[in-house]
Amino acid sequence: MTTMTKQRIVVGLSGGVDSAVSAWLLKQQGHEVIGIFMKNWEDDDDSEFCSTRQDFLDAASVADVLGIEIEHVNFAADYKDRVFAEFLREYSAGRTPNPDVLCNAEIKFKAFLDHAMRLGADKIATGHYARVRQNATTCRFELLKGLDPSKDQSYFLHRLNQAQLSKTMFPVGEIHKTEVRRIAAEINLPNAKKKDSTGICFIGERPFRDFLNRYLSKEPGPIRDDRGRLLGEHVGLSFYTLGQRKGIGVGGVKEKGAARGGGEHEPWFVARKDIARNTLYIVQGHEHPWLKSRHLLAADASWVAGEPPAGGALAAKTRYRQADAACLLTGPGAVAGEFGLHFHDAQWAVTPGQSAVVYDGDVCLGGGVIAAVEA
Repeated sequence: MTTMTKQRIVVGLSGGVDSAVSAWLLKQQGHEVIGIFMKNWEDDDDSEFCSTRQDFLDAASVADVLGIEIEHVNFAADYKDRVFAEFLREYSAGRTPNPDVLCNAEIKFKAFLDHAMRLGADKIATGHYARVRQNATTCRFELLKGLDPSKDQSYFLHRLNQAQLSKTMFPVGEIHKTEVRRIAAEINLPNAKKKDSTGICFIGERPFRDFLNRYLSKEPGPIRDDRGRLLGEHVGLSFYTLGQRKGIGVGGVKEKGAARGGGEHEPWFVARKDIARNTLYIVQGHEHPWLKSRHLLAADASWVAGEPPAGGALAAKTRYRQADAACLLTGPGAVAGEFGLHFHDAQWAVTPGQSAVVYDGDVCLGGGVIAAVEA
């Protein structure tokens, strides 16, 4: 390994194994490492669902084993203003936002980064599976996918800019998750076998609809199929997402005299939301044309390089757990910050509010929020 100048690096210790091994790797490289535990939610974290307290205990015991200081910092007010309020606004408008993208842009790489700089840090580090590289030709910082393709988290980091990337390190982005677990066990980290956290930080493992119920007003309305037939009543458009299959609450619709073994037993999927008429449209069968689209318009674009890439043949993801799909980038649109994507193959359940993230090979170029979809 090349020798590096010793730097003061503030690591976001979440209580998970990825950030713990990140801190250890940096310490091995000879850096001065300080741990920070971020508390982002406090409305009801005494409940069975929110694991903040246990996560802090895990982070503190990791710091103890590694022999580093840890500070507990409360970003809950920032989080509520910058992430949660936006999350509720988007849901109220019938869209499906991605709070992890917002949290990275507004909390981890803004509020946390600012806090670390006040502590005299040279850089910050997190346990994300991604990489940062400075391009030798342009001198710009590039965001790359993590080396472990099954864990890559560049999708959630696509809103990071040059100033943020220049101050950020992702130590585990250079290795595979199996190696992270192996290191954790080898150095006897107390959380070596801890399960990966899933779900949205402020919801934890609680039932999602129960959580939204507390914050969003319910306005029931009709559920119709692609032929306009009334099939039931929804509990409020905010509570459904495109492509959703479970929890719609509609049985099959039998045509009179329909032959057995036809498509009548195919599962139902949420396909469209008509906000103006407060109507939820559902269709039968995973391959229904209403679930497929080739074009999308994205807004609120954020480009890692500070400017949009030259249009042309690239690839994009419209949801996190998805293979890159070949597409053409067009734009900018009529409004600043807009761009279009035209996919070679129709994409499934492209959802307004989610992020469309653009790639050139392993390099994440940035992206925007899906605003409109053309079937």
